[in-house]
Amino acid sequence: MKYETVLLEHGGGGLLSHNLVIEKFLPLFDNTVLARLEDGAIFDIGEEKLCFSTDSYVVKPVFFPGGNIGSLAVHGTVNDLAMCGGKPLFLSAGFIIEEGFPMADLERIIASMGQAASQAQVAIVTGDTKVVSRGAADGIFINTAGIGRIEYASPIGVASILPGDAVILSGTLGDHGAAIMSQRENLGLSTPLVSDSAPLNGLVLEILKASAHVHCMRDATRGGLGAILVEIAQQAGLTIEIEEQAIPVREEVKGVCEILGLDPLFLANEGKMVVFCPATQADSVISAMRNHQYGKDAAVIGTVKPAQGKGRLIMHTLIGGSREVDMPTGELVPRIC
Repeated sequence: MKYETVLLEHGGGGLLSHNLVIEKFLPLFDNTVLARLEDGAIFDIGEEKLCFSTDSYVVKPVFFPGGNIGSLAVHGTVNDLAMCGGKPLFLSAGFIIEEGFPMADLERIIASMGQAASQAQVAIVTGDTKVVSRGAADGIFINTAGIGRIEYASPIGVASILPGDAVILSGTLGDHGAAIMSQRENLGLSTPLVSDSAPLNGLVLEILKASAHVHCMRDATRGGLGAILVEIAQQAGLTIEIEEQAIPVREEVKGVCEILGLDPLFLANEGKMVVFCPATQADSVISAMRNHQYGKDAAVIGTVKPAQGKGRLIMHTLIGGSREVDMPTGELVPRIC
């Protein structure tokens, strides 16, 4: 289908987002580094293997339980670099601020970015600020970019995934998306939900220490676990099979999903990741993850198998059946990150 205008769904992390990148951006920007379509670019400069990533944040509301747009921006770029197997080193920060935005809120956001960078052991070394007239932006938007060094010997990426690999999830699904929606819709939950926004580079370091054969890592942000696993299966040309009963989801998140008609499989996370490694290494990786504060609920949720035709994601359901999971279409949860 051809679209005359950009839709909100083009930024939701589902099928339209995927198609926008593949059909519009990739043909004109195409190069061997970009073609990998991973969380960040990986390239060599001399003897150094580096990774580079950028992302923009437009979350609404800008303050939410467990964080705000500033800490989220730092965590997001740190995590994208970590998913490449890199040690994040330096970040940039660009601000687009609407005239009339409260100065106290800006100071609070900047302070949280500094704290988040300190926790992740990265430095914000450059940036930019633009102020636009009232109505030209929704309060504040932030872009962060980052660079890191890769010291892990084995290549990490979709191309390294093999049949027989275990699929490991670091923790509960949907915490960030449900926290945002509960605030946005004023659900007034008796047990408030808190975003899982967190820097995962420390967790990744422990994973890479535990196994010399990690094949791929990806954080489950826009589009959630479902969207990223469908994308990975299609890129790898393999079948990923997951067990619904093995996927941890908080009861509070299930409640929000029931009220709003959402599926936790497609809810955004900002502090959860999926790891592909040989099944023989899964116990070591799980143990390392569970000993870290951001991996205490880690679980093996599936396995990789050869594809029968195209790459697919198959869910084995709680009632004993199986279904193919497709890339989500239509409007997901907008302005989630």
